[in-house]
Amino acid sequence: MENIVKKYQQRFRKVKEEMDTWNDLQSRLLSQFTNASSIIQRLQILQDSKNYGALSCVEGIAEAVLLKQMDSLQTILLSMNQTLENFRSVVLSLEKMVRDGRQLVKGGYTQVTVKQLQQRVGVKPSIADCLDGLKLLCEMHQSDATDDLGTLQQLLVDQPNIPKEEVQFIFDIIFAEEMA
Repeated sequence: MENIVKKYQQRFRKVKEEMDTWNDLQSRLLSQFTNASSIIQRLQILQDSKNYGALSCVEGIAEAVLLKQMDSLQTILLSMNQTLENFRSVVLSLEKMVRDGRQLVKGGYTQVTVKQLQQRVGVKPSIADCLDGLKLLCEMHQSDATDDLGTLQQLLVDQPNIPKEEVQFIFDIIFAEEMA
């Protein structure tokens, strides 16, 4: 039993790495979104030639600046798309860890009984705690990684949508032995 719990702790270390990746992606996406929003807000101003002052005498300046801003916007949107794909990769990794965690119990070295799932050895978490923690972390991140643009906007506005205290609590339970 102790070996199985140690394997779950290894999985949770990987989950912690994925959570750090998620936070980095969140910061990147927020920055990209802010940059894209700034460009979009400038587009209307850039279309009016009166806003170019002395540069108005340069032929095609308004079109050139507008084109450059559109190119920049396109680059940012492509980067945002890649960042969203990276979010999805984190979710897929978490889903795999949940599947592997279930497989560890179902098809591991020995069949684990319900009583063994609930059993605690010292300060270590039970296998059921490990499974529930993995599943909860996966569900929390899965719900935040959708393809809907409105949800994306809400995700950016509400972040951090996943309470860090809840995540830390799950890690505290799993790594209790290391803290003791």
